[in-house]
Amino acid sequence: MAEKQACPIASLKNILLATDGSDFSEAAMKQAISISKACSSKLHIISVVEVNPEYEALAPKIVEKAESDTRQLLEWTKECIVKEGIECETIARQGEEPAQFIIEEAEKKKVEMIVMGSHGRKGLKKFLMGSVTQKVLAHTPCSVLVVKA
Repeated sequence: MAEKQACPIASLKNILLATDGSDFSEAAMKQAISISKACSSKLHIISVVEVNPEYEALAPKIVEKAESDTRQLLEWTKECIVKEGIECETIARQGEEPAQFIIEEAEKKKVEMIVMGSHGRKGLKKFLMGSVTQKVLAHTPCSVLVVKA
């Protein structure tokens, strides 16, 4: 029988997992599950639908589809985490600045760590460290674990 791994961080009660459904986010989820199990942490899962007022006005059906896809992603992610015996909650936000929402939720939930993928789903940005990840790293009040796929 494998010996239970001790939590590598003294106080890690709350972890925020930022996800967008990319391969990088799935790898981040696996790391968040592993850490949460070792530390008996609660996972808060956030996904942000990135929209602006012009986009909402011109393409409301696309925004509705993105919101629906985000809810499905959050539910799927929650199912995966609950199967592992980890307490979690989902958070869906919508707006122009995903990084700001992630930072706000980290402060609100008093998380000690944010876990997120190094890249997101967007075009050329996927080849460089994601702009959302960079902003979170620069402005967050807690540790950030950046995971590559």
